Amino acid sequence: MENDATCGSDEAQILPEKLVLNEFSTVKNVIAIMSGKGGVGKSSVTSLMACGFRKKGFEVGVLDADITGPSLPKMFGVKGNPENVAFGLLPLESSTGIKVMSVNLLMPHEDDPVIWRGPLLGKMVGQFWTDVVWTDLDYLFVDLPPGTGDVPLTVMQSLPLNGLIIVTSPQELAVMIVNKAIKMANIMNIPILGLVENMSAAVCPKCGEEFQLFGPGHGKEISERFNIPFLGSIPIDPKLSMLCDQGRVEDYDSSFFTDFITGQLAK
Repeated sequence: MENDATCGSDEAQILPEKLVLNEFSTVKNVIAIMSGKGGVGKSSVTSLMACGFRKKGFEVGVLDADITGPSLPKMFGVKGNPENVAFGLLPLESSTGIKVMSVNLLMPHEDDPVIWRGPLLGKMVGQFWTDVVWTDLDYLFVDLPPGTGDVPLTVMQSLPLNGLIIVTSPQELAVMIVNKAIKMANIMNIPILGLVENMSAAVCPKCGEEFQLFGPGHGKEISERFNIPFLGSIPIDPKLSMLCDQGRVEDYDSSFFTDFITGQLAK
């Protein structure tokens, strides 16, 4: 077999029709958040961005496309089953009015596993676009699973994305794999709106000194290499982890980060 870096890309280039949004909804901007590997805080970045846009007065929704590892309902503190009405499925709302849809909201128990093959995962994500009544949104943030598999491919092919946000962390391994995500976006002709480096450092609460637990960051270097905007770095903050665990991510003061990002993306 030939050593082709785009093995399987022939199938990927057969683009299906864009899915039709639920007729009782309008979504002005669709932004997907992507990472090359897991564990870099992609869902945290998704949540912070959604909260930042909401605080600026935008109507916001989050679509949890990480079907086998959903975490957004927990972070936003939403529980219960979405109401199934005649014209679609109603998303749940967070305390500040962010609309949330996730497969975890459809499961009997939040820790029940989703044991599906790739095509079913992609189909579920598609139904979150066609069957959910998002009503009128300025921004819908799509939290993708890590990697370059079925679900990211489905989202890039079938949803009208305005662009991607790439999330990485300082580890050399994460840097290597994030290159794959960037190259996938380029192959699929999806604009990359910027790159965020998460867990860039830990800040001592007493003296304010920063410690680079995972080594020096490479976010700016990657951004320059691929000519994409560097949206900023997020330090490790135990308070953010605590609030996410408590379902209170909206209480986190992320202005140091979201003011810059929302300013760039809301232009």
